[in-house]
Amino acid sequence: MTAPWITYRPELKVLDCTVRDGGLINSHMFEDKLVKAVYDTCVESGIDYMEVGYKADRKLVAESEFGDWKFCDEDDLRRVIGDNDNSIRISAMADAEKTNYREDILPADQSVLDVIRVATYVHQLPIAIDMIKDAHDKGYETTCNIMAVSIAQESEIQQALEELRETPVDAVMVVDSFGALYSEQVQRLVERYLQALEGTGKQVGIHAHNNQQLAFANTIEAIVRGANMLDATMLGMGRGAGNCPMELLIGFLRNPAYRLRPILQLIQDYFVDLRRENDWGALVPYNITGQLNQHPRTAIGVVAGDDPENFVGFYDKLNADL
Repeated sequence: MTAPWITYRPELKVLDCTVRDGGLINSHMFEDKLVKAVYDTCVESGIDYMEVGYKADRKLVAESEFGDWKFCDEDDLRRVIGDNDNSIRISAMADAEKTNYREDILPADQSVLDVIRVATYVHQLPIAIDMIKDAHDKGYETTCNIMAVSIAQESEIQQALEELRETPVDAVMVVDSFGALYSEQVQRLVERYLQALEGTGKQVGIHAHNNQQLAFANTIEAIVRGANMLDATMLGMGRGAGNCPMELLIGFLRNPAYRLRPILQLIQDYFVDLRRENDWGALVPYNITGQLNQHPRTAIGVVAGDDPENFVGFYDKLNADL
């Protein structure tokens, strides 16, 4: 019998969302050479998907305040990654109510993008479903990222899953937006998603945040329970506390199709310095918002403010507001 620690599930797929989620730290103002380095590393490492940014509606944001990867225009995509002649699939995220999806998302045969990932809160599901259908009809693979499930009612999640079951979406992601979930909760959510989507061929995935330093552990728990699409970022770069670190996930999977060394080289060459410039990780203010199941925006403000180490004051303020 083969030892369990050297086996792997070939159906697992890994998605790198460094440039997309990491862009929330620096307003998506990455230099071309870094985006190209991440792309080349994903290709060399055998990663299945790379998410390059958002398809944001320019009418809703001040374009001058953001870099190219807030919008993922075709000219910018081709300038950096060309026509993507490699097997890796390129994705962008489209936020419900923040994307002019009918106009800004071109038919897939005119785009470098292969996948549109629709991000939605449960109350936005009707428009998200329309976005999924639109992207599917244009020829894209699609996912639905149901955000902030840690504060959604069970009945809301169940209804969302029942409605998504009837759509052409290819995968539905468990998204721990606040980094508040524990392994038992991840287990129940993944099993609920799988049960609701049983028989449809739709995949279940996990997108974990690291407020309580559980993103990697929760991703493993999701794998054990049957999730097949796994989000991670280089050196865990992402909004606030960041995400499941790609270097840990690839090392854990033991799949010979994936290679760890190029990821370590990328981190060494780019991300060590980048973290000095743009702090992320499981800092104490992010621990606090994760434990209280709150959006990390308040912690982000504290970390960027004049008194980032006043942990007790921040903790007392959040508890007083409950």
